[in-house]
Amino acid sequence: MEQVLSQRKIHVIPARKTKAAPVEEKRSGIKRVAAYCRVSTDSEEQLNSYEAQIEYYTRVISENPDWELAGIFADEGLSGTSTKNRTEFNRMIAACKRGRIDMILTKSLSRFSRNTLDCLRIVRVLKDAGIGVIFEKENINTLTQSSEFLLTLFSGFAQAESESLSKNVRWGIQKSQEAGNVPFQYKKTLGYRRGPDGKPEIDPDEARTVRRIYRRYLEGASLGDIQKELEADGVPTAEGVKAWSRQVIKNILTNEKYVGDALLQKTYVADPIDKKVRKNRGERPMYYIENHHEAIVPREVFRRVQEEASRRASKRKVARRTAKTEQGKYSGKYAFSELLFCGECDCLAVR
Repeated sequence: MEQVLSQRKIHVIPARKTKAAPVEEKRSGIKRVAAYCRVSTDSEEQLNSYEAQIEYYTRVISENPDWELAGIFADEGLSGTSTKNRTEFNRMIAACKRGRIDMILTKSLSRFSRNTLDCLRIVRVLKDAGIGVIFEKENINTLTQSSEFLLTLFSGFAQAESESLSKNVRWGIQKSQEAGNVPFQYKKTLGYRRGPDGKPEIDPDEARTVRRIYRRYLEGASLGDIQKELEADGVPTAEGVKAWSRQVIKNILTNEKYVGDALLQKTYVADPIDKKVRKNRGERPMYYIENHHEAIVPREVFRRVQEEASRRASKRKVARRTAKTEQGKYSGKYAFSELLFCGECDCLAVR
């Protein structure tokens, strides 16, 4: 039987909606224009630049009859390699997403963002919403066809500049450390304060707390015991709060500054873009300066505390109750904890 195939037909369904034109072509009337300013340091010269930028953009936007000031967003003393901590920048982007801003003016790409990926991502989000960003120095309007290529090019330069600057700063810090210059964080170091000569001096009241912590630890008290005692007596921490943590106490017990020494570059920043702080496990050189300042704790006491901490840390949990050779986790619950042992099996008699 001969099979007859029906002729194929194609029906065209015409489009009902046209793609929205860029905001510059579609919107008529007054545009809500915002400006973004940023300086990366707190120096007097930069702060003057910061104030000048705010004054400049307020005047420029106000003098244009087709523009309406939608706000001046300005971050002071913050890096441009990340948008995480730039409060005003994030507030501006949130206002854009809520439809309160039609255009953004900024001095240059480096002021907007030194991170190439961040810059492109944010610009694309704004462009999809019909919001343009005008970079005055580079003469780029992100709503134009060529803006993507130019943005990639110039923001790459800005990021490279930031990375170069970071290397120079890191080199300067390393040379300073090699010379034995110790940055002292007084707000976070209990027992010391800045003296009249700019060098560390002992704070008598806080030093008593430090010595108390070392003494109680050697007497067998656990970190939790010391924490409870300090909070019960209302003793403040280095930052002035009366809530202690075991980690803070542990840091005090292991801090070489209390014997008058200083270990530099315990941590480092590997990437100037993400700025994540990493613990130095040999990736960077470290510098140990002896007798840098007056000690609060004698070296012998500090040494005994480190030995006791190692002894407690080396104790293993008992896998089974019948185990005879394993020693359990450290406990300072009773007066004779860790002091009495069984004469037959050598296990702890009081835990």
